[in-house]
Amino acid sequence: MTDVSELTSRRWRLLVVSCIINLFAGSIYAWSVFASALAEKLSAELAAPVTPGDLAIVFSIANGLAPIPMIFGGAVNDRFGPRFVIIGGGLLMGAGLFFSGLAESVGALIVSYGLLFGLGLGMVYGCTINNTMKFFPDRRGVVGGLTTAAYGICSVLVPPVASLLIEHVGISSALNAIGLAVGLVIVAGGAVSFRCPPGFVPQGWQPKAGARTAGRNFTWREMLRSAEFPPMIALLMCGATAGMMVISQGFTIAREQLGFDVAAAGAAVSLIAFANTIGRIAAGSLSDHLGRTKTLGLGLLVAAAGLLLLALSTAQTPFFFYAGLCALGLSFGAFMGVFPGFTAEVFGSAHNSVNFGIMFAGFSIAGLLGPMLMKTLRGAGFGFEACYLAAGIVTLLGLFCLVLYRKRTK
Repeated sequence: MTDVSELTSRRWRLLVVSCIINLFAGSIYAWSVFASALAEKLSAELAAPVTPGDLAIVFSIANGLAPIPMIFGGAVNDRFGPRFVIIGGGLLMGAGLFFSGLAESVGALIVSYGLLFGLGLGMVYGCTINNTMKFFPDRRGVVGGLTTAAYGICSVLVPPVASLLIEHVGISSALNAIGLAVGLVIVAGGAVSFRCPPGFVPQGWQPKAGARTAGRNFTWREMLRSAEFPPMIALLMCGATAGMMVISQGFTIAREQLGFDVAAAGAAVSLIAFANTIGRIAAGSLSDHLGRTKTLGLGLLVAAAGLLLLALSTAQTPFFFYAGLCALGLSFGAFMGVFPGFTAEVFGSAHNSVNFGIMFAGFSIAGLLGPMLMKTLRGAGFGFEACYLAAGIVTLLGLFCLVLYRKRTK
């Protein structure tokens, strides 16, 4: 059996491997680039107009499926380790991208990208984060921040690479090549990943005496029955809604509210992505020192300030716009980086792969609610200010959830 001192050293190598895996798993962020090129390809092949909007269902399925493979893949990870989950997920992701390049209909894309790629992504993302975190009970925040940031940075890195490939070899060959690369890297990373022994404690570290969560390892059924679960999942939903609204519609906001040209609007989207990545690392690290709930509360206040800045933004005050985007990106990143460790801290690490998969449903709801708020209000004739107000109300409800959580855990 590997001794504690060796595992304490090897865990850092596992962290690097997990970050590399998530770096390639983040290829989902190139979807907006893929969608435009795929719409042109299908329009030509079907002799009928196909728009990127017609393909939105493909992306929605890939994203919306995430909690399901996270839960079932998490159960395998908790019992047998990460290797087969990551390898299986990598094969599904690679195959999904590869066959998307061969798709000749929207239905085929739903199967290849929506189902194959989406199922594989949920398996890989949940497994890498939770398996790595089990090795770092002493640094849950910073490890959660780093592993999720590696995934998030792809929103900056992957789209230009995908655009370059599409320009030179076409969408079909680009998807084939990206699929092979993603599959090979993730499968290789899975092959060298290893399981954390139950009850692992890093050499030289002991849990704080009298810690409220010491010794707690809830099963998913126990978690669902706990007093902490309802306010926690509601907090995640409320905390992520504003970010999901602005991240998904950032390009449109920049063009229509501020009158930016295409290049400036694209730069604004990149700014949100960069702030999102920084927020994951910074908030994760901060939460190890300040505490999870205080960090998340700070994230909610930053989001509220960001929404106010966006509401005050005009073509004459672009600084307010950029500051608002940064604030919302940082806040969203904070929730993504802190919540894996927060879940493990409250319900224990033994079953965290499954438990966090269930908790992640709060993020999936936010992914539907945020864009829906803007689409509904704008469709009804309201301005962007009404959208920010609605998102602000949801954000402030997050503070109520945080107060309720703290009250229930006293």
